[in-house]
Amino acid sequence: MPWLDWLSLFVRWFHVIAGVAWIGASFYFIWLDNSLETPPEWKKKQGIKGDLWAVHGGGFYEVAKYAYGPQTMPKTLHWFKWEAYSTWLSGIALLIIVYYFAAAAYLIDPAVKSMSEAEAILRGIALIAGGAIIYETACRTKLGNYPKVFAIALVVMLVVVSYLATHWFSGRGAYIHVGALIGTIMVANVWLNIMPAQRKMVNAVANQQPIDPAWGAGAKLRSVHNNYLTLPILFIMISNHYPMTYQHPQNWLVLVALMAVAAWIRHFFNLRHVGKVKPSILISGAIGMLAIALWVSWPRTAPVVTAHSESNAAAETTEPTNAQPQPVTELDKQVMALVETHCQGCHASRPTDDIFRVAPLGVKFDNWEQVTRQAPQIIHRTTVTRDMPFLNKSNMTDEERAVIASWAQQ
Repeated sequence: MPWLDWLSLFVRWFHVIAGVAWIGASFYFIWLDNSLETPPEWKKKQGIKGDLWAVHGGGFYEVAKYAYGPQTMPKTLHWFKWEAYSTWLSGIALLIIVYYFAAAAYLIDPAVKSMSEAEAILRGIALIAGGAIIYETACRTKLGNYPKVFAIALVVMLVVVSYLATHWFSGRGAYIHVGALIGTIMVANVWLNIMPAQRKMVNAVANQQPIDPAWGAGAKLRSVHNNYLTLPILFIMISNHYPMTYQHPQNWLVLVALMAVAAWIRHFFNLRHVGKVKPSILISGAIGMLAIALWVSWPRTAPVVTAHSESNAAAETTEPTNAQPQPVTELDKQVMALVETHCQGCHASRPTDDIFRVAPLGVKFDNWEQVTRQAPQIIHRTTVTRDMPFLNKSNMTDEERAVIASWAQQ
């Protein structure tokens, strides 16, 4: 469906633009808040709590933060909310377009768990909504008053969610659902906490009423949470390009490890903004990333094939079971032969290609069931966009593409 590809392109493009704006603003304001310096006395008398000078784009800027608020509310007050809302809305739209419209191809992996498309979609929604509700509920309890304990509880929740997702969905689909949960938590922090607190502060200043310190403290806490979640979610946004992570046998642990190291590295920069430079954090983070890379790349032992298993494999070859459908028509057999010739070099449990050592995007064509499940993608990529096989390394001819086109009509 070419229109779906174009829709996916435009929504993904917008999602990246919105995400850059949101995370860029988040990074900037965390840096800004941590970089404010004590102002001179004459500025303090004006109600200024901290200020800083900066140079950028050929000009000088002075930024000031008020302890309470200005004497009169400015005519134009800039709010930062639509960056978050548009990122989440476009991300959810992309989740639906890519993973829910094509759940059989990208979300469901029978080798992980067999289920219907409807069940997979419902599980995905429940994972995102359930995790966000648990987080928000925890924040509203006394647990939110103990940042370190809360951080441990949040890590435990993400570990459980990562484990469940990778045992329900394909590796690629699992990672993106964990990312969708984190994104939902982050945008909920903006929508349910940061923005309401800021509205209360603005109304209080406008009406010359006292500001409750709890408003700012609560908003700042959620903002800090979002700040530490930015690098983990950025990794997840690009993770579908790196199947060696989400196709690893312990893919849930790979994800947890990468998120933990990313948050730890973010901690270095947060400390640096307040003048605390700790190279040990950056060095240990780099060592952690290297350790993960070596672990994931370490050659895994192939399963031992015994004489008994070989005889069973032979029996399965000659007497196919109902659990693994076989090509029926002559055209089916031709297509399977083409897949074996042109596709299985990369898209297999054990690729033989000299570059792709892991099946790209987790897509495998080891048997006819997998081929039929991915039929729309095979047809589209070989007969419409014609970008597969990759760089046409296997020299698929126009006549062979015509066979697949005929199969599509059938």
